Amino acid sequence: MNLNQLRVFARVADAGSLTAAAHELGVSQPAVSKQLAELEESVGMNLFDRLPRGVRLTAAGSLLVRRARKIFAEEQAAEGELAQLVGVEGGQLCVGASTTIGNYLMPQWFGRFHGEYPGVRLELLIENTAMIQQAVIDGRLDFGLTEGLSRSDALDVEVVGHDEMAVIAAPSHSVLRRKKLRASNLQDYPILMRERGSGTRDVIEAELRRKDIHVEVAMELGSSEALKNAVVAGLGIAIVSRLTVELDLEHGRLQEVSIKDFRLRRALHLLQLKGKRASPASEAFLRLVRTASEG
Repeated sequence: MNLNQLRVFARVADAGSLTAAAHELGVSQPAVSKQLAELEESVGMNLFDRLPRGVRLTAAGSLLVRRARKIFAEEQAAEGELAQLVGVEGGQLCVGASTTIGNYLMPQWFGRFHGEYPGVRLELLIENTAMIQQAVIDGRLDFGLTEGLSRSDALDVEVVGHDEMAVIAAPSHSVLRRKKLRASNLQDYPILMRERGSGTRDVIEAELRRKDIHVEVAMELGSSEALKNAVVAGLGIAIVSRLTVELDLEHGRLQEVSIKDFRLRRALHLLQLKGKRASPASEAFLRLVRTASEG
C-alpha cells in the first residue's frame, strides 16, 4: 500500500466510477484499474463492489477511505509544519476557489501576493462550492474560498467578504419594458441557473424560498460565462454576481433588471480543515484577502 494508490482509491470513491476518477486525475482508466487492483491485492480484500454503472464501497472500502483521508490530512499538516521552517520565502500554496471568486477575484489577489512573495509557487483549483469543500476535506488544498456555505463538521468556516447579486437580461428582453417589478414577478419568466452544487445557485434558491417564490428553471449552465451568453441570446433572465457582469453592463451587452424588493448580497466564505495549522504562506495570503475585502 502506498500514498499514490490511496489517492487513486479515494478519488474513485468520491467520483463513483473508474472512468470519472481517471478523467479527474488526468490518467487512463487502465492506469486507475491497475492501481486499485494492486491496492486490493495488498490489503487482501475487495474495496469496491463493481456495479453495472460505476462502483460502490464495500465495508472494508468505507473503513479505508476514512483512514486515507486522515493520512492525507496528516501529510498536509507535515508539509505545513516543514514550510514554517522556511517561512514565506518559498514553498507552495494550493488554493481552491468557487467559480466567481476564482475567475474574478483570485487573479488580482494572486498578482498582489506574488508581488510580495515571489518565491512561493501558487496553484489554483477552480470548481463549484461542493467540489472545493471536498478537496479541502481530502487535504488536497491549503484552504478554499467559496460563495456557497459549507455545512460539513470537518471544516471551519469564516466570512471574509461579501458579493452583490444582480438580475440581468438581454437589452431586447420584454422584462425591461415592465415598470415597478417586484420579486414575485420573477415567476413570470424563464430563469437560467448555474448547476446544482454551485454556491451561486444555493444562495439564489435560499432567497427565493425565503420569499416563497417558485420559478421555472429553464436551463442549467456550468459556468458564469455560459450563463451570461445564454442571457445575451435571449433564452431567459438570470441572477448573477455583479462581479461577473460589470463590463457587460458597462458596454450594453446586458442590462440590469430593477426589482424594488429584491436585493441579494451573499457572503464569501473561507473553508479550512479543522485542526489544521496554517502555513506562513497561507496566513500571509489570508491577511491579503481580509484586507482587500475590508477595503
